[in-house]
Amino acid sequence: MRTSLPNKIATGCVVASLSVVLGACGTTQPGSQQDQAAATTDPIVVTYDGGVYVLDGRTLQVVKDLPLEGFNRLNPAGDERHVLVSTATGFRVLDAASAVLTDVEFPGAKPGHVVRHAGKTVLFADGTGEATTFNPEELGDDLPPTEVYRAPEPHHGVAIELANGELVVTIGNEEERSGIAVLDAERKEIARNEDCPGVHGEATAQGETVVVGCENGALIYRGGTITKVTSPTEYGRIGNQAGSDTSPIVLGDYKQDEHAELERPEQISLIDTTNGTMKLVDIGTSYTFRSLARGERGEALVLGTDGKIHQIDPATAQVTRTIPVLAPWQEPLEWQQPRPALFVRGGTAYVTDPAKKEIHAIDLTSGDTVTTGNLPAAPNELSGVHS
Repeated sequence: MRTSLPNKIATGCVVASLSVVLGACGTTQPGSQQDQAAATTDPIVVTYDGGVYVLDGRTLQVVKDLPLEGFNRLNPAGDERHVLVSTATGFRVLDAASAVLTDVEFPGAKPGHVVRHAGKTVLFADGTGEATTFNPEELGDDLPPTEVYRAPEPHHGVAIELANGELVVTIGNEEERSGIAVLDAERKEIARNEDCPGVHGEATAQGETVVVGCENGALIYRGGTITKVTSPTEYGRIGNQAGSDTSPIVLGDYKQDEHAELERPEQISLIDTTNGTMKLVDIGTSYTFRSLARGERGEALVLGTDGKIHQIDPATAQVTRTIPVLAPWQEPLEWQQPRPALFVRGGTAYVTDPAKKEIHAIDLTSGDTVTTGNLPAAPNELSGVHS
């Protein structure tokens, strides 16, 4: 299905704002990046029940234990030193290079997805429907200048800004989500498609092509046109995706049982953005939403509950090898509970093992585990700096 409408979202708005300083954000705190030299090499960041660990990316030793209550989520900020920590009140800036959890926070009710693309980072606050865009290179002791777009209604959504200034944003409300709209640089609507029930997640493929998941397939946006890709099964939910600038094919999860308390899928989806098709690949083991990643050559990587990283050639839709890392494990029923997670940076895959309170660094070329780090508590979320 292809639609292209020139109408502007009537109740949407754009707010261009200068830096907003929260509380003591404008003052120099002890240990801030103004008075502490960068001490952490290629930082890796892990949450646990009660705080955040900052690790040296080479030795995987804990550089700093930062106490922080609540269930906190992690995302790369988009530069080489910061990570964003989603807390109960917003997106808090962690200077991972200096191992300092700063007081700088982008306020946001129900902070959700963080998307990095084309030198911009976009934060989506589910509680307000606000998409906040900023240049991550301008992060510092204060909030950088931001531009805020507010969706017509709050919802669990996501947004991405393209190199030409276009904004792709989800459509929905607190009860349902139906698709995406594309706004030009002046925030006038130029395309819309609402044939995407349960829209969730996003990934960018080669040629700045955007893919978002649906409960019946996916939507592809490129160059002013939205194309629908239909799942091969009646219910075929894609909610998590991983893209690569070197590949036109997006890796996605794939769930078929609409009524399952917890479906443990063993198939992944490969969405070809050049011809609008989808292939399913059976990898012979289940996986979770923290299992998907892409290698530096565009290879698709899936961490299975069999304890192995499954490498898939997107072009042939074949599993080309498996890399043993962990003992077999089972996904917990509650999504907030710890389970092994995969994070890839360059040619290295980082994998957490909550059962053993460990984290491993794997060389994706050789398949060898090059470093293992011991953690005081079971790891949950996993991320790191990623420009």
